[in-house]
Amino acid sequence: MEAQAVLKLVLGLPGAEEQEGWAGQPAFRVRKKGFGYLSEDESTLFLKSFREEQQALIAENPDVYSSWWESGRFGWLVIDLAAADEDEVTELIIEAWRLTAPKYLIKQWETTPQP
Repeated sequence: MEAQAVLKLVLGLPGAEEQEGWAGQPAFRVRKKGFGYLSEDESTLFLKSFREEQQALIAENPDVYSSWWESGRFGWLVIDLAAADEDEVTELIIEAWRLTAPKYLIKQWETTPQP
C-alpha cells in the first residue's frame, strides 16, 4: 500500500487529522489521541491494535508485521507497507481509528455509505 493511499484513507475517517509526530513524521489522531504513525521514509506504518490481534498477525506473517510497543490491552503493530496486503491494511487502519474515536464519530462512520 502506498503512503498516499494511507493518508487518503486516514483523512477520510471522521475526526481524523494528520499532525507532526515526535520525529517530524506524520501522526494520525482523532480528538488529540493517536492511533497511527507513518515512518519518515513512508515505508512503515505503526497502528494501535488489541494485543491479541497484534500477536496473531505477527505469528501469521512476521515478514510483514512486528511489535512496536505494548501497554495494557493495546499493542502497537508495525507494518511493512510494501509487503502488506492493501485490504488488510485498510481494515487495520479503520480498526485503529475505531479503538480511539469517540462513539459519536464511529456512529457517523457506520451510517455513511462507504465507497
